[in-house]
Amino acid sequence: MKKILLLLTGCAFFFTAKAQVSVTVFEDILFYDGYAALVDLGTHPVPDGVIRHRNDLYAKKLSADQLAAFGSNMTINVTIKAACDNYDRIGNVNLAFVPTGSTAYNPAEVEHIELARFITPFMNKNIEPTQVPYTFSADNVAKIFKDPAILADYDIWVEFEVFGVPYAAQEQVAGCAGRIDVFYGTLEFVSNADTFSADDNFLLPMNFKKNLNNYEVGATDAIGTTERTIVFTAPSDISEATFVLITSNHGSNPGGEEYNRRWHRVFYDGALKLLYKPGGVSCEPYRQYNTQGNGIYGATPRTDAEWASFSNWCPGQVIPIRTVPIGDMPAGDHTFKITVAGAQFVGQQGYIPVSLYLQGNAGELAVDDFDMMSYNLYPNPTENFIAVQSSSAVRHFTVYNMIGQRMLQGQSAQIDLGGFSKGVYLVEIEFENHRKVTEKVIRK
Repeated sequence: MKKILLLLTGCAFFFTAKAQVSVTVFEDILFYDGYAALVDLGTHPVPDGVIRHRNDLYAKKLSADQLAAFGSNMTINVTIKAACDNYDRIGNVNLAFVPTGSTAYNPAEVEHIELARFITPFMNKNIEPTQVPYTFSADNVAKIFKDPAILADYDIWVEFEVFGVPYAAQEQVAGCAGRIDVFYGTLEFVSNADTFSADDNFLLPMNFKKNLNNYEVGATDAIGTTERTIVFTAPSDISEATFVLITSNHGSNPGGEEYNRRWHRVFYDGALKLLYKPGGVSCEPYRQYNTQGNGIYGATPRTDAEWASFSNWCPGQVIPIRTVPIGDMPAGDHTFKITVAGAQFVGQQGYIPVSLYLQGNAGELAVDDFDMMSYNLYPNPTENFIAVQSSSAVRHFTVYNMIGQRMLQGQSAQIDLGGFSKGVYLVEIEFENHRKVTEKVIRK
């Protein structure tokens, strides 16, 4: 098929006879030891327009021309090439919503959503194949790229994240002694060129790669359980409301959650909406990419039943993007809850990173306010009062218990929990700038 190459503002766009648009955001970007100090830009430069936030995290802004060229569908292609990490690691593709015109940003101070997650294979860079492809269908992302309300206030930056560690490869892989580079990564968005309107798009980031486990304060509704409740507000009626959810189970210690398949349950306003158990598919199609010997694949093929008995995911495979359709969602307060009741987290190890956002159609009230601000709730835990220190005055607060029941409302910067039972509560705060946040607080 004949291709025509157009160069617009220094960015390459490929159009086929079917008007397909391809934007390569990162090409063979090199990731480094995730535990090491940030590598020096002088000796390890980055391409123009790219920010290296950490050794495992790069970011680049999508230009107005790139966003305008995208159509109504979206495919995300990732290619990971081996350097000097021969273990299975986690990688992510994220969007960061950065105030318009910013040339840099702090990842901790802007809103995010996770678009895609994947696991690298055990790769020896000296044995073919030395790279693995991943493909994600993400048509809903096309509406985010075209949302005029978002684009009026924010630039959209793409984050590419692959955490790697070189220490085993330094000893086990020829040519890796003393090296700290771990993987090369290429990230591409592919779309049609159809024009469409996203004026009614609604987007609410709700949870970004926050770990779920049963032993850390704030990782779950209550220590000893593996469930998280998120209280949120729909500012208007939303049609075609859909939660977009990414989870993966980690913990490679003996008896760890990585090797135990658990039922996951998702509830909306108390009603069960999704029941799933990760894994259950054969990892044999990905054996070809696992060129470094490892205990997961072993020396000989496993049966489908063997893989289904322990695999939550396969090294070299994408992590599924799960959608939870709700349909019509009325304006007002709602709850999202995810539970993994059987999870053990042996030895207080392991975690389940949860990413979640809500998308739908909501007319003029199309975008949650992403403006970031500084605030702090202290002391937390508390015996009585919690003070809200913030750069914008408190307009209103609501305290909920862990089953979503409203316990207290007020308009001050002090929240009195003195009459509450000991436990964990959710505080939703609306500031005068209309920014809303939800935090867990503990009454001790």
